[in-house]
Amino acid sequence: MKKKEKTIIGISIGDLNGIGPEIIMKTYEDARMLELHTPVIFASSKVMHFYKKHFKSAINFFSIDSQKDVVHGKVNVVNVWKEPVKIEFGKEDTNIGAYAIKSLEAATNALKNQEIDVLVTAPINKHNIQSDTFKFPGHTDYLAKSLGGKSLMFMVAGELRVGLLTDHVPLREASQRIDEGLINEKIDIILNSLKRDFAIPKPKVAVLAINPHAGDSGVIGEEDDTVLKPTIQKLRDKGHLVFGPYSADSFFGSNAYKSFDAIVASYHDQGLIPFKTLSFGHGVNYTAGLSKVRTSPDHGTAYEIAGKGRADESSFKQAIFTAVSIFKNRKQFEEYSKNPLKKASK
Repeated sequence: MKKKEKTIIGISIGDLNGIGPEIIMKTYEDARMLELHTPVIFASSKVMHFYKKHFKSAINFFSIDSQKDVVHGKVNVVNVWKEPVKIEFGKEDTNIGAYAIKSLEAATNALKNQEIDVLVTAPINKHNIQSDTFKFPGHTDYLAKSLGGKSLMFMVAGELRVGLLTDHVPLREASQRIDEGLINEKIDIILNSLKRDFAIPKPKVAVLAINPHAGDSGVIGEEDDTVLKPTIQKLRDKGHLVFGPYSADSFFGSNAYKSFDAIVASYHDQGLIPFKTLSFGHGVNYTAGLSKVRTSPDHGTAYEIAGKGRADESSFKQAIFTAVSIFKNRKQFEEYSKNPLKKASK
């Protein structure tokens, strides 16, 4: 491999029957993207040429057998497998799920071995990836185990950032899981990420209530008074700018979210519904708390439009921009942390 000139983006292909390959190709049909970074797609050249023909794309792929052979200025495709694969757009298929995992595992190993700088994952189907050897509900849990660290789903769209105390769990279990330990863990990840990944030295964070109207002083539930409020106060006593709990029903509509660097939602839909309403098509799912950088678009496989040429690549493209920005911010943060006087001396 030539001397590293640009950030190397590893891309896992996702579900081959979904829109992942289409949004990847549409992203790199814009040649300007290659001026910013070097992409490495973990799939196979045969599969990518199938998509190129199907979508009548003008994109050119550079086929390699190892990410060590990456060439800058090219759209590199690592041949994770070489056998032909039957593509049936829009079909949920466990065989296709197995190829999604092959791609993810190869990309993750390259990330661990520092052969790529960051990982951007195309959408998978959480059902068809399950097997005797892969029993994770999705990317986040798998990467947390593979890369180490406590992970947090952090949705990002410009200055709008939404983190979750609980993510892919049944609603009936969400409030039961929220305790002082979990709140401290998740907010600690968010505060560190805002400083390290987003270059915000003194972040300000809002926490949304568990119950409607923050429990109305116990009338609608006691968790906000007995769990959230005292834990938030302890964080404030330590000097952290953490506020709440805020009633979720009016928080976004009143534009209160614009006063904070991040918002912490108690459960999945409480955070994701307003986030996607405000940013759909341009939002990014960032896995904060890991030793490496991973982002993905804020949508799924979209089987209903797969193969029709209608997929919008905006969110995937933004996931790439976000990954590169976070990677650079981390490098700068680590440099300044090693030598805190360096910035002042310039």
